[in-house]
Amino acid sequence: MMPALTPDWWRESSVRRLNGVSLLMLVLALLALPLADFEVYRSEPWAELGRMGWGLLTPAWEDPSELLWGLVHTLAFAVLAIALSAPLGLLLALVFHWRPVRLVCAALRSVHELFWGLIFMQLYGLSPLTGILAIAVPFTGVFAKVFAEIFLQQSRQPATTLAPGVNALKRAAYTLIPQSWPALRSYTRYRFECALRSSAVLGFIGLPTLGFHLETALKQGQYSAAGALLWAFLLLIASLRYWLRGWLLVPGVVAAVWALPDTVGFGTGGSLWRFVTEDIWPRALLAGDWPGVGRWLAWLWQEQIWPGTVQTLALTQVAVAATGLMVLLCYPWASRSLMGPWLRWPGRFLLLVLRCIPELMLAFVFLLLLGPSGLPVVLALALHNGGLIAFLVANASDAEHPRQGARPGEPRGLLRYAYVETPRRYPAMLALLFYRWEVILRESAILGLLGVATLGFYIDSAFEEIRYDRAFLLIVVTAFLNILVDGASRRLRGSMVR
Repeated sequence: MMPALTPDWWRESSVRRLNGVSLLMLVLALLALPLADFEVYRSEPWAELGRMGWGLLTPAWEDPSELLWGLVHTLAFAVLAIALSAPLGLLLALVFHWRPVRLVCAALRSVHELFWGLIFMQLYGLSPLTGILAIAVPFTGVFAKVFAEIFLQQSRQPATTLAPGVNALKRAAYTLIPQSWPALRSYTRYRFECALRSSAVLGFIGLPTLGFHLETALKQGQYSAAGALLWAFLLLIASLRYWLRGWLLVPGVVAAVWALPDTVGFGTGGSLWRFVTEDIWPRALLAGDWPGVGRWLAWLWQEQIWPGTVQTLALTQVAVAATGLMVLLCYPWASRSLMGPWLRWPGRFLLLVLRCIPELMLAFVFLLLLGPSGLPVVLALALHNGGLIAFLVANASDAEHPRQGARPGEPRGLLRYAYVETPRRYPAMLALLFYRWEVILRESAILGLLGVATLGFYIDSAFEEIRYDRAFLLIVVTAFLNILVDGASRRLRGSMVR
């Protein structure tokens, strides 16, 4: 017998909450559309796109050793960054209940790796230390947050078997960490894949990783060389499951230290004190000229902070909605229950490609085709994040159907997609989308380095003009926006499970 429905069943139902949250995000995206710059500067991109496609089909690289060293440097930065950030994140996770620790970690992870790279480049030049710290600093904040969430899911019962005087570190070593070890190891493997993508895109600020060679090849129209670089990177990511092993950690770190590129620029860090105490503060503030500080802030707000913030938020909201649509369109092509055990593999391969290629690389290609506007940014963000979430949604669907597709008597095809699979996957899909909301905002800001008028555009311009005071304040604004969006996404995710 079905349970009786109360008069407020619709108001209390999870369906109503899901529909309300989805409608809210869609309305925000529609309101953001008029604010986003979607002008297309090149009306006939098909010839250039055809040459790019042919380059992907005919990859070629004149100097194999150069390609190999690009891969090695990409790996070296990622390995050393993870080796540094994972233990630090683990220690911070043990004291994550302290508010100052949470605030520091939120500040660290809210600044994109490329922004950290631009900061450290002013101190250490194009040196290995710049690349390692640019990844390790924000990743430490991410590890601390996620590891702390993993610890909260563990049972406290084993801790009752320890003596009362055991300190917190030993208590965690004997109870929390052993219980959490499979989840900690799994997330670290995923974060290493993220570190490889971050390491690759650091080439766009001059470090000798794959991104550096890819940017050069694309700018020069050498699409076969660009294809070789992309295929090499895809193979590196796709093969992780076969060669990434725990026993390789120590020899891998040693090999990574040996393989680091030579220092370019200055690497002593002698100007760190001056950078922190003088360079990042406006001259009027250092001179005690408070009216001058007000004029400086007013000009920066009107000319850069406000327009950059509006464009960043507008592109973010449109990209979030486009990512959700991308997931709904793509996940069925990789699902066993919808496509069968064999026809799903082309879809899975496509999603693998989309989730492996960093947003910056995708946006760079679209900018070459469509010109510097917000449209390439939204396309790149929707394709990458949509591919990632669709891959996870398809995996969740396959986990319920490990050997077969639809069960006998269940609907198939479009009916199954609309009435069975999508309703089952939609809550988790929406939660993943809100989890990526903060990431999409960070990427929207950083893609300004390619010429789109987001906050990243003004930050990059400030560094080029050696106006570190402007760059510092704009980075603080970007971090503040990320913290706000992270809080909003947490509240929305919580509202869906009440």
